[in-house]
Amino acid sequence: MNTPPRFEPAIASVASLLADPSRSQMLLHLLGGRKASASDLAAVAGISPATASAHLARLIEGGLVRVEPRGRHRYHALADDSVARLLESLATVSERAPTSPAWRHPARARLKLARCCYGHLAGELGVKLFSGLVQQRAFQPMPEGLALTPQGHGALKALGFTAPTPNRRRRFAYACHDWSEGVDHLAGELADQLLQHFIEQGWLRRTEGRELGITPRGHSMLLPALQTMAA
Repeated sequence: MNTPPRFEPAIASVASLLADPSRSQMLLHLLGGRKASASDLAAVAGISPATASAHLARLIEGGLVRVEPRGRHRYHALADDSVARLLESLATVSERAPTSPAWRHPARARLKLARCCYGHLAGELGVKLFSGLVQQRAFQPMPEGLALTPQGHGALKALGFTAPTPNRRRRFAYACHDWSEGVDHLAGELADQLLQHFIEQGWLRRTEGRELGITPRGHSMLLPALQTMAA
C-alpha cells in the first residue's frame, strides 16, 4: 500500500526534540533571553558537557537554537521568537491546574510574579503592564501585531520611556500568551526595550535563570505606576 503524500507541517520532528527532559531544560533556560555556552547549559540540565554538545547539535539542526561565535567561544540562543512562543504555549498546556502544589513553592511564586520571556517581561507584572497599556488605549491593531497610538506614547513617557522607531527586521509589538497567568503579556522589540529600561532604572534586576526580582526602587516607583495605569 502506497503512503499518500503529506502536506501538513512535520510537527513530530519538533516534538521529538522537545521530548527529551535535558533538551527541554536547556531551551527553557534560553527562554530567559540570555545567550549561554554549552558548559553553562550542561550545568543547567545536570548533564556532561559532551552530552550537552550532542543535544545542542540536534537543536541547532532542528532550527530551535542558533549559535553565535565570539572569538574562541560559542554562545547559544533560541532561534527566534516563534520558538519562544512555542515554549510558552507548551508550558501553558502542561500546567493547566493553578491549584497544583508546585505553585506554592517560593521559587515558583517568584517566577510567577516576574520573569523574562525571551527578552520581555512576563508573569504577573508583565500581564499588569500590558493590561494597563490596553486600558490606556495604547495600541492600534496592525496586520503584523500592534502599533503605538499617541495615548500609548504618553503612557510610556509616564514611565520615563521613549518608544523606539519600529525596526522592520523585528516585530515591534504583539500579544504573547503568558504561561503562568493564562492571559497575554506584551512581546516584541518594544517590550524588550521596556524591560531593559526597567532594569536600567533599578526597578527590576535579573536573578537566577529567568526570574526577575523587584528592587526597593521598583516597589516605590514601578508598582505604583502600573497601578495608576490600570486605574
